Amino acid sequence: MHLFLEHCGRQRLSHRSNARRISALKSFFGFLLASAALSHNPLAAIDLPRPGSRLPKALSISEVTSLLTPPAVITPQIQRNYTMLHLLYATGIRVSELVSIPLAACNLSSCFIRVMGKGNKERLIPFGIPAREIIEQYLATARPLILKGRRSNILFVSNRGQAMTRLRFWQIIKEAARAANISKAISPHMLRHSFATHLLTHGADLRSVQLMLGHSDIATTQIYTHIDQDRLKELHKKFHPRG
Repeated sequence: MHLFLEHCGRQRLSHRSNARRISALKSFFGFLLASAALSHNPLAAIDLPRPGSRLPKALSISEVTSLLTPPAVITPQIQRNYTMLHLLYATGIRVSELVSIPLAACNLSSCFIRVMGKGNKERLIPFGIPAREIIEQYLATARPLILKGRRSNILFVSNRGQAMTRLRFWQIIKEAARAANISKAISPHMLRHSFATHLLTHGADLRSVQLMLGHSDIATTQIYTHIDQDRLKELHKKFHPRG
């Protein structure tokens, strides 16, 4: 059995893959033990490998700029979609929070949105003037055209005048990524990661980012303190005497 574990180690498998293999074998040997086919479980004393923390994947600032640039031809739906993308990056909110924002929760005069997050915890998140101007344009032009005289208390409405589904927004962000020629796999959560990473990279304090993200434990936010490796290399090359 130790030879098998050493073989797994030489294959350089991830912690998760090794954990799955060992868990499956433990279950199999447990079955044999219960069936009296074995007298002991050879993996009983083996602990499962602890999975390492996955670093969140973020877009570069240039990729975000490309993603947020709308096409030349704009329909009311496209204007709504890019307004959602702007607000998602401006605030770092979750996609479930984005699609369900009430109209009354967006305060354009003070540039804050009120979000009801996990555990029904409310938080206020600021956004900048560029995002405010884009939201104002959407409210003045695109939203009334989408609603066609109907009423809705949701900020971002679907063609049926209701809140958009999370799945539909996943499709929207993938469509926008293709239009921006971004080849990497992208998700709404990646804009949340980008929001946090870019804030910390430019000097924001961890506690403030934690409050804006709505993390109950600051340890969850600390994963974003990995600074862009390319930026670190560039700084090292620029300032180190033997860079």
